[in-house]
Amino acid sequence: MVARIPMLARMAMALLCLIAGSWAHAEPYFAVREGLKCVACHVNPTGGGLRNAFGAAWGQTSLPANTIDLGKSDMWTGSISRYLSIGTNLRATANYTDTPHQKSTSDFDIEEGRLYVELAAIPERFSIYFDQRIAPNGSINMEAYGRYWSAGHTWYVKAGQLYLPYGLRLEDDSAFIRQVSGINMTTPDRGVEAGVERGPWSAQLAVSNGTAGAAEVDNSKQVSARAEFVQARWRAGISLNSNNADAGDRQLGGIFAGVRTGPISWLAEADYIKDKGFPDGERKQVVGLLEGNWLIAKGHNLKLTAEHFDPDRDVDEDERERYSVVYEFTPIQFLQLRFGGRIYDGIPQNDSDNRKLAFVQMNGYF
Repeated sequence: MVARIPMLARMAMALLCLIAGSWAHAEPYFAVREGLKCVACHVNPTGGGLRNAFGAAWGQTSLPANTIDLGKSDMWTGSISRYLSIGTNLRATANYTDTPHQKSTSDFDIEEGRLYVELAAIPERFSIYFDQRIAPNGSINMEAYGRYWSAGHTWYVKAGQLYLPYGLRLEDDSAFIRQVSGINMTTPDRGVEAGVERGPWSAQLAVSNGTAGAAEVDNSKQVSARAEFVQARWRAGISLNSNNADAGDRQLGGIFAGVRTGPISWLAEADYIKDKGFPDGERKQVVGLLEGNWLIAKGHNLKLTAEHFDPDRDVDEDERERYSVVYEFTPIQFLQLRFGGRIYDGIPQNDSDNRKLAFVQMNGYF
């Protein structure tokens, strides 16, 4: 049986102890705070990766506590020329982990180093895009696709290797909603995607191999769909995914939302997952996230996150939870520092499900 402590008490413990862990950085709250779609700041309409000129300017002027004045002519836009744009992210982290009945551990690590490149054969209409993870452990391609935009930028089509459209595109791939769904920024797939950006609506439909970038082994395909309605102070969306494979079928359905209440921007997502192919038949799972981001002052953000995961709806007392607190400080453009932690709460018999983590992270971006 899992010992239950009220959520508010857990959050208070996290605040007082700062002993919850790893990294927990989510970019969607920027969009909620500003009342914008992902495509407003990113080259990729579904968010993440290379920033466009507006996103680059916002990251240099609105995000940091202070901006080092380089002059308007020297502001970084990502554009090397009309036909070539580049960007990068580097996250270096120091971690401390305390697991029951085991020795505590600490380490320095590079979470990721990425290089983004867009080659625009026809500016604003047709381009080829690459997201290359170059660290740690060598170079791995994450995204490589060609994308065609309509003349009015109301719809697009892209094909190649791409991140699938589903739910909130968190940078924290260890979040339950991204880890359990299996759709995150470590599992791109090969296929095609079509999207619509019209008024307050943003919608995408993708058909892919369903192998997370590995070679196809059967004729079945994965279908992913996402639709979001965006307003200045709030947004709401729905996601669906179906992956039929010889090894077993998986269906996902979820809802997500964001709302701004004064200086706090809220994110929420809940997903229902049904897997077939287990010896005992179907397995049904539920996973959810609630996150609050408090803009204390320009360049200072306090993030509180509560997560829930039920790995089998037919089994009692097997739920897992995580509670996180993260302070994000952006002193100048292109540099963000994160301090925080996470508490895991699971079944007592599994030590790793009850660990505590703390971290300090440097994020360089442009």
